[in-house]
This record gives sequence, structure tokens and C-alpha cells, in this order.
Amino acid sequence: MKLNVSYPATGRQKLFKDIAEHRTRIFYGKRMGQVVEGDSLGDEWKGYVLKITGGNDKQGFPMKQGVLANCRVRLLLSEGHSCYRPKKQGERRRKTVRGCIVDDDLSVLALVVVRKGEQEISGLTDTTIPRRLGPKRASNIRKLFNLSKEADLTQYVSKRPLALKEAPLEGSQFKQRYKSPKIQRLVTPARLQRKRHRLSLIKKRWFKNLVEAYRYYDLKRARMPQQEASDSSDRSDSSDSITSLYDSACGSFTTSHTSTSFETSSDSIF
Repeated sequence: MKLNVSYPATGRQKLFKDIAEHRTRIFYGKRMGQVVEGDSLGDEWKGYVLKITGGNDKQGFPMKQGVLANCRVRLLLSEGHSCYRPKKQGERRRKTVRGCIVDDDLSVLALVVVRKGEQEISGLTDTTIPRRLGPKRASNIRKLFNLSKEADLTQYVSKRPLALKEAPLEGSQFKQRYKSPKIQRLVTPARLQRKRHRLSLIKKRWFKNLVEAYRYYDLKRARMPQQEASDSSDRSDSSDSITSLYDSACGSFTTSHTSTSFETSSDSIF
């Protein structure tokens, strides 16, 4: 079983292939996330503390955290799960993964150095790879360099020199140009001015709506008597029309009833 060890302090990562099988038995039965002392790996590992972060078996199936098994299982995975990357929105698929318990079937075991030991390990702890990109957020820059809120953060942003398109001429004054990322969440006078302008627009909009509402209520109050008068006239007209319709209906009903009764009485006489 090969060991892929990384050391975050230096940014280095190294694959160890020539470690004997009996020395790696200290990882058998351990789970992902557990910490193991690396003294039994060799003399150069004395004092080192390693953390298990994952691994792959001999067929390439990855270990998945939370699956308490030392064999392969088939799980229905969706977006957000490890060991699966959906190609469509909402897609779910049953994938074969390996449990989080270390066994001898693994081909590669991923480890992270939690605590450094007494000796240096060549290619892992003796050299440092500088970080090409630094923090962009203002709070993270202050935390990294222990700066106050009044400090100028533009001096602490990681910059990279721009390559020359043409070689400078002899005797010409050449100035090296740099490119730096934009600092996020940086409080500047321009940003404060934009915030004040945005708040002033909100206040103006609120005051305008309030004035228009008062004007509408005044206009509605002024038109209230006219509206009441028109409503009363409409009600009187409608009541008169209803009364006339009722009278006409009653008159027609009375006439028809009288004629019918007269015909009935005449038939009875003759």
C-alpha cells in the first residue's frame, strides 16, 4: 500500500512507494479522520502524527466518509455528496464507493501531517513551495499580517510581475509593471459615499410616497360630499324606477285577475 503524504505548512506532497507492508498495518481498522502516530513507519517518521483523509482501492474506487464498512457499497448519490459530480440539475445516480475503514485492499492511502517529528523528510518538510495567490478579502489580509483597520492594505496584496512583450531598448527607462487582485470588502471613501447616496435615495423615495399619499387623502376628502350627493341621487332614482316597475306589475296583475274572475262568473250565470 502506497502512502500519499501532504504537509500543509510547506505546501509539499509526496508519494511513498517503498514502505514495507508490515509497517502500514498500523492503519488497518482505522477510519477516515482518525489520527495515527507514524513511529512504526521508520526512523525518519519518529514523532510524526498523521491524519487519515482518504484513499483508493486497487480498482480506483474512492473512500467515502460516513460509510462504516471496509468493502465496496453502492449508494444513491446526489448533488452535494462526495465522490459524485452530477451533470444535470437534480440528477441522482447510484455509484460504487468504498467504506471509510482502512483495509489491506487499498492501493493508496492519503495522509496529512498533523505534527512534525524530530527529523526532516526529504521532499516533504525540507523545502517550501511559496503560495502564488494570497488572500483577497480585507479581513483575511488584516488577520494574516496583524494589521489595524486604518492600515493601507494595498501594500500587502500579493502581486506578480507582468512579462515583457518586447525587450527594452538600451538606455531607455523601463518600469516593471505588476498585476494584483482586487481587494474585496475594502471600506474606502468612495464606497462610503455610494452608501450615503443610496440611503439618501431611499429617504427621498419614502418622502415622495408620503407626500403623494397625503395629497391623495386630501383630494379624496374634498370629493367626499360630491360623491355622497351623487350616490344619494342615484339611490333615489333607482328607488323610483323600482317603485314604478312594482306599480306597473301590480296593475297588470290586478287587471288580468279581474277579467278572469268576470269570465268565470258569467259562465256560471249562463
